[in-house]
Amino acid sequence: MEPLSHNIKHVAVIMDGNGRWAKQRSHPRVWGHVRGSAVVSHIVQEADDLGIEALTMYAFSSENWSRPQTEVLVLFNLLYKFLKKERARILKNNIRFKIMGDISNLPEQTKKLIGQLESETAHHTGLKLTFAFGYGARAEIAYAVNRFMKANPGKDITEDALNEYLMIPDLGDVDLLIRTGGDHRVSNFMLWQIAYAEMFFTETKWPDFTITEFRYIIEQVAKRERRFGAVAPATSLQDNIIVARENQRILRG
Repeated sequence: MEPLSHNIKHVAVIMDGNGRWAKQRSHPRVWGHVRGSAVVSHIVQEADDLGIEALTMYAFSSENWSRPQTEVLVLFNLLYKFLKKERARILKNNIRFKIMGDISNLPEQTKKLIGQLESETAHHTGLKLTFAFGYGARAEIAYAVNRFMKANPGKDITEDALNEYLMIPDLGDVDLLIRTGGDHRVSNFMLWQIAYAEMFFTETKWPDFTITEFRYIIEQVAKRERRFGAVAPATSLQDNIIVARENQRILRG
C-alpha cells in the first residue's frame, strides 16, 4: 500500500466501544477490552508507516477508576501484556514510548516495565507513542498551572508557558482527534491540546476498527482546509470586487 501524503503530525484516539461490542455478542465487557487490545498494535504500526509524528491513545481515564474492580484489573493486565509483547517492535522501530497520567495505582511489575521502556526509548526519534492512563485533561491543566506557579512565584502565566508545563510538552497540539464507538464528545481528553484539532467520530466500535478505516480517516481529514480561526484570502477577481464594494458601503455609512 502506497504511503499517504498528508500534513497530520499528531493524532489522538479515544478507543471507545469495547464494552458495548462485547455486550452485543452476549459476552462480558472485559472480552471487548481483550479484543480491542489487539487492535492497538495494528494502529500503532500503521501510524508509524504513515509517517505520523505522534500518536496519543486514551487507554484509561481518571473517571474509569469507578468501573467494577474486575474490569479495572483486566485493563491493568492488558497494559502489562501489551508492553511485554510490543517491546521488541517498539525498540526496533525507533518508537518513543511514554505514559501520560497517574499510574501510582498500577501493579509494581507494570510500573517497573513502564519505567524500563520509557528509559530505553527516551532517545528514540521516531513515532512518539503515548498512552494516556489514569489521565484527565482538567487535572493536567491544573498540574501545569501549579508547576508554573511553584517555579515562577508572582508571575502571570501565558499560553506558551502553560504549554511548557504540561505532562509531555513536546507532543504539541493535536491535529486530529478520532473517537470510535459512536459517541460525539471528547470526554476530558487533552482539552488544551485539541483547541484547533480536526474531529472525526466513527460509529465503528474499537474492536472492529481497522487500519483501512484509520488510513481512510487520515486521507479524508488531510483534505480539509484548516484555517485556525482565520479565513482564506480572496482567490479571484470577483472576490476582490465584492470585498471592495462592501468596504465602500461601510465607509459611506
